[in-house]
Amino acid sequence: NQNFTRQILYDSATPYLVAPAADSLVAVQNELKRMGLQLVVFDGYRPLSVQKKMWAVYPDSRFVANPANGSRHNRGCAIDLTLADSLGHLLEMPTDYDDFTEKAGASFMDLPSVAIQNRALLKQVMERHGFIGLGSEWWHFDFQGWQNYPLSDIPVEPGD
Repeated sequence: NQNFTRQILYDSATPYLVAPAADSLVAVQNELKRMGLQLVVFDGYRPLSVQKKMWAVYPDSRFVANPANGSRHNRGCAIDLTLADSLGHLLEMPTDYDDFTEKAGASFMDLPSVAIQNRALLKQVMERHGFIGLGSEWWHFDFQGWQNYPLSDIPVEPGD
């Protein structure tokens, strides 16, 4: 329930991605590990039925994809994440996850320099491995070629 709806939207704590995106994310994690850092994943694949629930709570296409069109999350091609140190302590970023203010934007600069540096590092490493950042959310990255994957509404079960 650590999302903007403040509800548990699905039970699995395991994030899913299409296989090529998952392979690229492993490469990101390996690169970060050499720097003494790691990824913390908030969300990956999201069933279309969950997208509908999110839209019902916050029908603003700047921050939530309209389920009529689906989202890159519904294709298993989007990931929401941040950086942490080797002990799992989150690095300072511009905002918390799911913050719908202008500060969450990838180009917002009125921030502490360490937050700007951490955001830039995350973006650089993700882009090196085939992910593209979303301008309005520093934590959201789409895998290249997402258009080639179908929308999906496969339920995510507890323990999956």
